[in-house]
Amino acid sequence: MSKKVIITGTAKGIGLETALLFIEAGFETIGIDILECPYALENIPNYIHWKCDIRDCLPDIEDVDILINNAGVQNSRDDIDTNLKGTINCTEKYGVQPNIKAIVNVASVSAHNGAEFPEYCASKGGMLAYTVNTAKRIAQYGATCNSISPGGVFTDLNSQVIDDPEKWQAIMDETPMKKWASADEIAAWIFFVAVHNKSMTGQDIIIDNGEMINHNFIW
Repeated sequence: MSKKVIITGTAKGIGLETALLFIEAGFETIGIDILECPYALENIPNYIHWKCDIRDCLPDIEDVDILINNAGVQNSRDDIDTNLKGTINCTEKYGVQPNIKAIVNVASVSAHNGAEFPEYCASKGGMLAYTVNTAKRIAQYGATCNSISPGGVFTDLNSQVIDDPEKWQAIMDETPMKKWASADEIAAWIFFVAVHNKSMTGQDIIIDNGEMINHNFIW
């Protein structure tokens, strides 16, 4: 029997790459996004796309094995409602139940160093605390709940600094490894924590090319 995974924010970026990875591994993959199904996921037999807002009206989906809370916004008045409350909304509906095997929340290195917009930092910091809370509650099902905290990633959300040579150089000066992660690299981390990991729970993994060493925020 195939395993069922829900991934939020699958229209682009990390969510899209994560969906492709789970599909390739044979999972029944369900995407939730406020945007339409992306071209890369159209007409794939084991993919279902729900266009809806994770903050309120979620579809009824039973027997979920894995939940990936990836959807998020940045520097908007909805940061806390979408990033934190949306994650809570999805987790309470799909994750806290006997069939669950793993939950992975996509937080941010900003949750640790506070080097970003106030509401964004608060939303991602709240996700870390909520990850521990969830891990305690789903341990009774033999399930894990962890988070990952990416630093800079090549996604549309970061185009403002990626496309600005002066800002990009300043960021590279602050980043010891002189590079950012790709979306598919972060997807691989998500897959490992959700599928291969069996014993780590209530933890956060920082994937930032050394940003935490300097952590000055450039925008």
